[in-house]
Amino acid sequence: MKRKIFLLFIALSIVTSICISCKSTPKAAPKEVVTTDTAAITARNKTDQARKQALDFDSNQYFPSEWENAESQYREAAAANDSAKFNTLTGVYNDLYKKAVPLYAQAKEDEIMAIREQIIASGFADAFPKYLKDADDLALNAKSKYDSGDFNGAKEAADVALNEYNILLTGTKVYLVRQEIINRGFTQYDSDNFVKADEIAQKAIDAFNAGDKDNAVVNAEEALLRYNLVLSNGWTKYAAERKEAAEKERQLAVVDRANIAAKETFRQGDALLETANESYSAEVYPDAALAFIEAEANFSVSRKETEEKRIRAEEAIKVAEEKIEESSGSALEAEKLIEGGSK
Repeated sequence: MKRKIFLLFIALSIVTSICISCKSTPKAAPKEVVTTDTAAITARNKTDQARKQALDFDSNQYFPSEWENAESQYREAAAANDSAKFNTLTGVYNDLYKKAVPLYAQAKEDEIMAIREQIIASGFADAFPKYLKDADDLALNAKSKYDSGDFNGAKEAADVALNEYNILLTGTKVYLVRQEIINRGFTQYDSDNFVKADEIAQKAIDAFNAGDKDNAVVNAEEALLRYNLVLSNGWTKYAAERKEAAEKERQLAVVDRANIAAKETFRQGDALLETANESYSAEVYPDAALAFIEAEANFSVSRKETEEKRIRAEEAIKVAEEKIEESSGSALEAEKLIEGGSK
C-alpha cells in the first residue's frame, strides 16, 4: 500500500513539474517569413521609394483620406507579398506625390516670405543687406530647380534657404532688442551685461561670416538672452523711477490744492496711479511704467489747471477792485458836484 502511495506521489510530482515548465517557458516568437520572390522584393522596394517621396512632400497631410486608403492597401500588399499590388501602389503613391508637390512648394514659399518680411520690417536687412541677399540667392536657387522640374532638388534647396532665413530671424530678434535698449536709454541700468551681450553678438557675426552657422546661432541666442536681461532690468528700474516721479507730482498737486481746484483731472491721475501700482505689484513693469507716466502727466496738468484758475481769479479780483475804485471815484465826483451846486 505504501509503495502505491509513493509511486502515485512521484507521478504527481512529475506532472506538476511538467506543468510548471510549460507555464514558465515563453512561447517562441513567430518567425518572420522571408520571401525569396525577386519580383515581389523589387516591386516593394519601388513602392517604398514612392511612398517615402510622397511622405517627404507631406502628401499624408494634404490628402489624409487618400493617404490612409493607400496605407491600408500597403498593409494588404505586404501581408500577401503581392508584387502586382505593390506595382499598383507605386502608381498611387506617385500620384499623391505629384498632387502634393505644388501645395508643398507654395507652403514652403509662404513660410519663407513670412520670415523674410519680418527681417525687412525690423530694419535688420538695412543694417546687414548682404545677409539678406545671400539668403535670397538660396531661395532663388530653389525656385530655379522647381521650375526645371527637379522637385526633390528644389525641396533640399528650399530647406537650406529656410534655415538661412531662420538664422537671420534670430539675428533680427537680437537686433530689435538691442535697439530698444538703446532707444529707451536702458544701457545705464545694466551696462555690464550690455557690454557682454555686445561681445557675444560680435562672436555670432564672426561665426556667421566664417560659415560656421551652428556657432553663429548658439552665440546669437546667448546674446539675445543677455540683451533681454538688460531690457528686463531696465524696465524694472525705469518703472521704479516713474513710480517715484508720479507720486512726487501727486504730492505737489495736493499742496497746490489741485485735488480741489482741478478735481476731475486729479481724479483721473489717481485712477491711473492705482492701475500703475497694480501692474507694478504684478511685476508687469512696462505697463506699470507707462501708466505711471500717464498718471504723472495728469497730476501735472491738474497743477497747471489750478494755476490757470488762480490767475483768472486774481485777474477777476483785480478787475473788480478797479471797478470798485472807479465807482468810488465817480461817487466822490458826484458828491462834490452836489455840494458845489448847493452853495
